[in-house]
Amino acid sequence: MEYKILIIEDEQRIARFLELELQHEGYVIEKAYDGRNGLEKAQSDDFSLIILDIMLPGLNGVEVCRRIRQSSQVPIIMLTAKDSTMDKVMGLDTGADDYVTKPFAIEELLARIRVALKRKSSIYAKPSNTLLVNGLKIDLDKYLVTYNDSPIELTKKEFDFLHYLMENKNMVLTRDQILEKVWGYSYFGDTNVVDVYIRYLRSKIDNKFNRKFIHTIRGVGYLLKDE
Repeated sequence: MEYKILIIEDEQRIARFLELELQHEGYVIEKAYDGRNGLEKAQSDDFSLIILDIMLPGLNGVEVCRRIRQSSQVPIIMLTAKDSTMDKVMGLDTGADDYVTKPFAIEELLARIRVALKRKSSIYAKPSNTLLVNGLKIDLDKYLVTYNDSPIELTKKEFDFLHYLMENKNMVLTRDQILEKVWGYSYFGDTNVVDVYIRYLRSKIDNKFNRKFIHTIRGVGYLLKDE
């Protein structure tokens, strides 16, 4: 299968380096050097994956990602020079699938691309599939979450996280397991992002409907109970 990747990166040297490396791996590449042009390309063509820098002229990467997510679930890997947990959360919360900090090893980026493409084909290309736990329902085809038919708005990463919890209901999942499955790789000990997203899910589900779905197992991880 031929994969087509869009690189949105204003540093032309980096964009050219990525283009050559990815072409060597067999990917078809298109490039854009600013946010507006990149957004136009993303919305006018069918890409398998997008590599998106955060610091872009014209329109920053966070806004580009947000607008792409209004009409597409194409995998997006963000590139940035920033490396704090909240910067990662900001990028992921707009709908990005992954986050790579500059400078990076090309082997690491290639691995994350493979993970994102594999996850796309395995999760979103399945036949009709739903999961139901105590009135909480997730529809993988319609990309929809409801509680007793009341819709719950989640970001892409929140949706993936909840899917993993529901898929493994009544099982305690460690932070490392969650990072590996939901984010597709290890954050090398940086598990704060898991706790941040647990708070997001609880605020949108547990707190909103006054029902405890997600439980903390101290010193171990989290589980979603089917009672």
